[in-house]
Amino acid sequence: MDVSSVGAVLLDMDGTLVDSDAAVERAWRVWAAEYGVDPEAVLAIAHGSPADRTVRRLLPGLDDAAVAAAADWQLALQYDDLSDVTATRGAPALLETLARLGLPWAVVTSADSRLAKARLGAAGIDAPVLVTVEDVTVGKPDPQGYLRAAELLDVPPARCLVVEDADVGLRAGRAAGAMTAALKGLDGDLRLDDLGQLAELLAAAGPRP
Repeated sequence: MDVSSVGAVLLDMDGTLVDSDAAVERAWRVWAAEYGVDPEAVLAIAHGSPADRTVRRLLPGLDDAAVAAAADWQLALQYDDLSDVTATRGAPALLETLARLGLPWAVVTSADSRLAKARLGAAGIDAPVLVTVEDVTVGKPDPQGYLRAAELLDVPPARCLVVEDADVGLRAGRAAGAMTAALKGLDGDLRLDDLGQLAELLAAAGPRP
């Protein structure tokens, strides 16, 4: 993939920009025990998806109010669990490179605003544009979040690079018409070992016109 055509970078948060996998797993395990759901079944589908979507898949008999309550509780379990939340490997280098090149960037996450700001703060990251699950009517894999971020940055989706570590997010990026970069061995237009590799590729391509 030719990264010289990238006009903006749209980053997922959990597992991509912020290393919060342990905190996410702890919260879902507690939630699963309280709701009588197999925790391994939960963890197999929860990563990258909005909490309400995961709850609906696990507990299809719940009505809308019960789904909302269960999803809210799952998020509440995560708000104060920040002890081991840090920036992912290569994230500081990538953000420094984006600033130096003048490339706009945004965070698009399935977390709500409170959780996103808490985790980004714990990782020492100040996102210029943040799109959370509260800013869309449908979460990933729907493209709405990434389309909203592209709009806020005033960059056509086709010139945006979506960076994700979950299949559900990559599907959202493709549906938005963006280029995709995949972590953790997943398939995208670009496959990355870490964000530092993306920083090197963008730096080698040079400043954008």
